[in-house]
Amino acid sequence: MRRRALLSLLAGAGVASLAGCLGDGSAPSETTETTAGAADESTETASATASSGSGSGSGTGDLPLVVDTVDAQGSSAGEVRIPAEGTPTVLDLFATWCAPCVAQMESLRALHDEFGDDVAFVSVTNERLGGGLTMDDIRDWWAEHDGNWTVGHDPDSNLMRAVRANGLPYLVVFDADGSIAWTHRGLASEENLRAAVEDVA
Repeated sequence: MRRRALLSLLAGAGVASLAGCLGDGSAPSETTETTAGAADESTETASATASSGSGSGSGTGDLPLVVDTVDAQGSSAGEVRIPAEGTPTVLDLFATWCAPCVAQMESLRALHDEFGDDVAFVSVTNERLGGGLTMDDIRDWWAEHDGNWTVGHDPDSNLMRAVRANGLPYLVVFDADGSIAWTHRGLASEENLRAAVEDVA
């Protein structure tokens, strides 16, 4: 009986890893699931407007949030507001240890090249430094995967909580008013991400 339980557990873990890297486990926001291509694990749209409050201290991480940015290829040290004020924004939540995050970089690069003048692109990692991970490791990963837009660091996962991300990679497309127009957990196809960006650009 123990063997059967162990095999069930391992099978469940395999399915979860195919869907994307596990996140902080928070529940997804109220969304309507839409039909997507086979490469997409879950594509969702949301009509909820991001709150412009300064944060209630409840740990929910109200939007907009300000995140520290990294001095890296295409990015400079400082801060970035998410979502960008008055500009459609593509937010990519990633981690350097997440294999689907590496694959997601290809479509993000292509769309940044195409829409980067009209849409803000921001990728943010919540990895904590220490235990073998340094800021140089994040910079090196970013350069190795040809990131060329703003990269942020949010070790307290405030942004993940604010958008209710429950896995990595996790993509959010905001319209120019700061409303969440589209979210996706797991590896998104370039076609679906492009359609979401075109809807707000």
